[in-house]
Amino acid sequence: MDEQASRFVGSIPENYDAGLGPFIFFDYARDLAHRVAAVEPTSVLELAAGTGILSRALGDANSENCRLVVSDLNAPMLEVAKSKFAVNDQVNFDVADATSLQYEDSSFDAVACQFGVMFFPDKLQSYREVHRVLKTGGRYVFNVWTSWAENPFARIAHEAVQALFPSDPPGFYKVPFSYHDPEAISDSLLSAGFDSVTTEHVAITSKITSASVFARGLIFGNPVFEEITLRGGDPEEVFETVKQTLETQLGDSMPLQALVVQALKT
Repeated sequence: MDEQASRFVGSIPENYDAGLGPFIFFDYARDLAHRVAAVEPTSVLELAAGTGILSRALGDANSENCRLVVSDLNAPMLEVAKSKFAVNDQVNFDVADATSLQYEDSSFDAVACQFGVMFFPDKLQSYREVHRVLKTGGRYVFNVWTSWAENPFARIAHEAVQALFPSDPPGFYKVPFSYHDPEAISDSLLSAGFDSVTTEHVAITSKITSASVFARGLIFGNPVFEEITLRGGDPEEVFETVKQTLETQLGDSMPLQALVVQALKT
């Protein structure tokens, strides 16, 4: 179980969904969902689904007869995800650890994960588990963030927090942007049993329609909020700094870049 991922609790899920989704997640969710739909799956497992941003895109992109299993380590995040589906939709929601999945061998045509692999404490074991639950011919499709250089919003948020705690800065923003070496990822997937791996850098320009909403998501929508309060800091103060810096440095748009990975089990 990953400690960082397990701390998306309290008011964090709602702030995550409203404050981060429109600015950094929606476009990549549509991209991944279309890649999964191209496989024409009848069953899809989503890992680290969070508040269901990719889940909803998967539901929209795939056949209504496709069975979707939405999983996450955190029940509070899944509660938000559930709200995006009707009661008669063919979707199941499970609390699941990506490194120890409860599903039988060869259960799914495709597995998808959006910006979650970076948080898995044992990535190789998570790849082995995905390989196990995939059917022959199945595909694992996921993305990870590249570096701060290509995703400056993360650097801005980290520096704002670091300035308040120079001797003991919260380290959350280092985690999501520290795992993006295509060769290393490919080698791990091949070691886990996959037969072929492709990687692709996907750049997107995102519109910042509200620096205030985005800044609130960056501070109140992830465990950095807890890290600030535990150090005796004021999250509102950090929020104001991030908002002003976003307006000054990025204006009304920003570059984003992710690495999209597809691994085939034959």
